[in-house]
Amino acid sequence: MKTEYYLIKSDILPEVFTKVMEVKRLLGLGKATSVNQAVKMVDLSRSAYYKYKDSILPFYETSRGKLVTVIFMVEDFPGILSGIVNALADANANILTINQNIPINGLADVSIVIETDKLNTELEYLLTDIERIPGVRSYKILARE
Repeated sequence: MKTEYYLIKSDILPEVFTKVMEVKRLLGLGKATSVNQAVKMVDLSRSAYYKYKDSILPFYETSRGKLVTVIFMVEDFPGILSGIVNALADANANILTINQNIPINGLADVSIVIETDKLNTELEYLLTDIERIPGVRSYKILARE
């Protein structure tokens, strides 16, 4: 039987699936040191977690091994682009293109296309870390191939 995959908004999923994802997130971020601790934190049974953990993946994990175009909104000051590039390099992202628009009102859009096949972290965590860089206001995934 052929396995089919669907992209579904999280707000329509049964609660058990969103809790499984929360357990995975807690474990991935190190906020829980064990499955037992994480399932207690989200009020989910261990059996439910183990039943569904391999059947649901975050949207970002579908990007592994692909090209991803990300647009960052950044403040206009020296070194901001360097911080982003260094974070991408630390995560083993292969940068294919970078395009920075001229700043308007102190903000600029930076478009970066990366290959994700050799990432040493999840794309979601990488982008969250980059968003924490002083001067990075936001990001948006524009495209995936």
